[in-house]
Amino acid sequence: MKNIYTFSILFSFVLFGCSKDFLKKYEDRIIGTWRIADVKKAGIGGNTGNLPFKDGILDFRENGTLEYVNAVNQHYQGTWEIIKKTINEETIRSLQITAVDFNGQQVLSEYYDDMNFRSTDHFVGNIIYNFHTYITHFRRM
Repeated sequence: MKNIYTFSILFSFVLFGCSKDFLKKYEDRIIGTWRIADVKKAGIGGNTGNLPFKDGILDFRENGTLEYVNAVNQHYQGTWEIIKKTINEETIRSLQITAVDFNGQQVLSEYYDDMNFRSTDHFVGNIIYNFHTYITHFRRM
């Protein structure tokens, strides 16, 4: 009886004490304001300085639009899309971001080959090139 009681308490804690975000679709989980907290490079070659989204804040909206403000306070309007693929029975989600600064007439676009939520307030997007990968950490604000 004691084991059942202990199990019930633990199950209740897990069920009611933890976030249910992992049950939501990625399209719902990404909605909100995120800052680019860190960009790392793994592998040989490459330069993170050439990435269009290496700092700043992104506001992902439900209708697939976004606003991006970079570190020097340039404002961009754009779109985002999550693409879900199944390869060898494994589900992979990619993130496509395109943003335009209409005043400066500059277009930024990036395709994250793989994205994964680490928690409710943290997801990672990977850009895979020949011999290196860029890893971008997004943190909810």
